[in-house]
Amino acid sequence: MLVVEEERYIHEDVERIESSIADRVRDDPKHIRNLLNRDHEIAQLLDQIQEQAKHLQGIFNDDVGSTARDLEHLGAVDSFGEFYNQLNELRDHHARYPNEQAENSELRYKTKRSGDGTGLAPSIVDSLFSGEEAYGRFFDLNTSHEAFLNLPNVKRLTYLQYLENFDNFTPGLGGVKRAEKLTDQYFKYVGDLAEYLTLFRKRTKPLEDTDKVVSEFDAEFEKAWDKDEVKGWQMDQPSADGTTNIVTNAEAVWCDDCEREFKNENVYKGHLTGRKHIKAAEQRKQRQPETGEETTDRKGSIVSAKRVKERAVAEREYRVKRLASSMSTERSDTRVNVERKQGMTERERQQELDNLLNVSETPRGGAAEDGEEEGEDGEEKIYNPLKLPLAWDGKPIPFWLYRLHG
Repeated sequence: MLVVEEERYIHEDVERIESSIADRVRDDPKHIRNLLNRDHEIAQLLDQIQEQAKHLQGIFNDDVGSTARDLEHLGAVDSFGEFYNQLNELRDHHARYPNEQAENSELRYKTKRSGDGTGLAPSIVDSLFSGEEAYGRFFDLNTSHEAFLNLPNVKRLTYLQYLENFDNFTPGLGGVKRAEKLTDQYFKYVGDLAEYLTLFRKRTKPLEDTDKVVSEFDAEFEKAWDKDEVKGWQMDQPSADGTTNIVTNAEAVWCDDCEREFKNENVYKGHLTGRKHIKAAEQRKQRQPETGEETTDRKGSIVSAKRVKERAVAEREYRVKRLASSMSTERSDTRVNVERKQGMTERERQQELDNLLNVSETPRGGAAEDGEEEGEDGEEKIYNPLKLPLAWDGKPIPFWLYRLHG
């Protein structure tokens, strides 16, 4: 295929995709399943336009000089002779493959319909959501809730309480102490939670660039971390004896094992023989191999390594907070839905799920929609916003052809 013919084909294909996108944008599905399916189809078509544009840009750059060679070849030979040579090649091809089906490019990007007369078409979103998510209306954080409950020393929260506090990482409000956040188990938990929210946003908002949004969140975190302004992860100031003192007044003393502040040194010394302090000291000693905590004589050598681990955990926590705030509507709807389902029987829940699936299987482009698409005489409505001349088939000619002929 000549390069100029390939350029023409790409331009035509892009125009067909744009027309197909316009057809889908004019469509206004009422059910959330069909609406999401339309948005995912548009997102796929937009990705295809970008791929074609990159290919076309490479041809325009002509790094290997193929366009110049083709133009030189066309000018150096007999035009009619070259035309008949290509025509003979086409005839030979079809003679070798007489049963080869010709592709109808008009139908390539049309909305797919089934051929069984029901009008149902395979939906992209059918396999993207669980029944609990109801096509992206609600979160399904049951797996994250179970992982949270398996963390050591966490507050036992119900699922409804967890939905209220899953992005609150403050100790005492369902969160975990700072030292316990450096375990592999907690790192996996918060990482999986951030990944679920990211993928959920991609699935429910396919026309938005979620990767760009997450990158902006990460950039915000970078600035806050560099300024030591990430709440709950400020840099500790070690004292001369190697312990970390985080105090609110001059006489107060901080206990690293208990992670508490004591009013003065006498109170601090008095609690050292208590059962809570002894238990906390033993737990901290057990965590040292996993979290990177060391004894005083080696603590200074591993501060940077510990800080790197803290940064990785803090980054995922920050991402969870920002993603949760960007989907506050879904979060609020999820809480309401969970409260409502708690008062339903198992039969009522199953019946509601069945009703949701039945409604979602309403034929796409059914009789009501077909009536809008077709005129009184049954002919398909022609989309021609540029008022282009019509071809022999009654449809507008491609824009590039209109420009070519002036």
